[in-house]
Amino acid sequence: MILSGLISLPWWGYIVVALVFTHITIAAVTIYLHRHQAHRALDLHPIPSHFFRFWLWLTTGMVTREWAAVHRYHHARCETEEDPHSPQIFGIQRVLWGGVGLYKKATRDQETLQKYGHGTPDDWIENKLYTPHNVFGIMLMLATNLALFGLVPGGLIFATQMVWIPLFAAGVINGVGHYFGYRNFASEDASTNIVPFGILIGGEELHNNHHAYASSAKLSNRWYEFDIGWFYIRILECLHLAKVKKIAPKVRYNYSKTLCDAETLQAIITHRYDVMAKFSRTFTAICREELSKLKISPSQSKESLSFFHQLLQADAKNLREKEQASLKEILNLSSVLSNLYNLRQDLSAVWARSTASQEQLIKQLNDWCHKAEASGIDAIRQFSKKLRCYAI
Repeated sequence: MILSGLISLPWWGYIVVALVFTHITIAAVTIYLHRHQAHRALDLHPIPSHFFRFWLWLTTGMVTREWAAVHRYHHARCETEEDPHSPQIFGIQRVLWGGVGLYKKATRDQETLQKYGHGTPDDWIENKLYTPHNVFGIMLMLATNLALFGLVPGGLIFATQMVWIPLFAAGVINGVGHYFGYRNFASEDASTNIVPFGILIGGEELHNNHHAYASSAKLSNRWYEFDIGWFYIRILECLHLAKVKKIAPKVRYNYSKTLCDAETLQAIITHRYDVMAKFSRTFTAICREELSKLKISPSQSKESLSFFHQLLQADAKNLREKEQASLKEILNLSSVLSNLYNLRQDLSAVWARSTASQEQLIKQLNDWCHKAEASGIDAIRQFSKKLRCYAI
């Protein structure tokens, strides 16, 4: 039994080693597995690509094809009964503390792996070593830690490595990142930004930004947000070891425009989650003011406002019968609320899948602006005027 290792460090030195090792693992997950493999947001040179693959084999035993397939399936079925790890379906406690179990269950679905695992490594070392002998990598890491740092420090460093990804990636990102936090974009799911400083989990803290622009290599979007994964990608790019393929486009405005045209339509569809986030904030402020005028108790007013928040995240056709009845009851309270809700549904219909031609969609968008500006609601009128100014 190894009692002392080849390297002797002060107590804080072992903590630094554990943090560095786990941070490399987080960087490998966010840069290699997530942004490079699952979403193809960047190309990686073979040197960092294989280093990350080798490091993940040592520290997690995760198979690239399985991880990419499960993550792509999550995006395709987000917040539905088929989502492999949604806290909206399974509950926050189960995903937070048992996320790794949900992940492992999803990896056993061969249909998911076949459909969503395309384009991942299929070379000799993947097929002969990394995939069939993924547990061997973890055992090799354990032996290395014990040899280098000794029984107790090496064992604790190894335990930290083994807990880090299951807790923070499978638990916090998939759990908290779809349950609690702030939202820059009104994406069609419950994704949130956990905190604006993406350091501890490599930038994955900015999960709502990611779901709004899934193929972006950069996860930060606002000036106050920091994505350390993007910082590392830029370093790799400067060293000619990475090539960014896509980042989220910035919202631009052309304030000279008074009518919606093809450019406006394209810009609004591209930035639809930004559009709906801005509309949602306007919607909520008007609802709060309108509900305060109605002759209902404060508790009912709070409940109604909370219900409207839920509506902003859901498609009307997906509401249950009881929810539809509650919606009808609330809308009957006020013509303003009814008008607001109809405007919201009509706006989201602009980018819904349909057989409408570009000319028809432009007309639909201009008609929406005319209705909004004739609504008599000043905040909606101002929103409409700015909507016309969206540009590429």
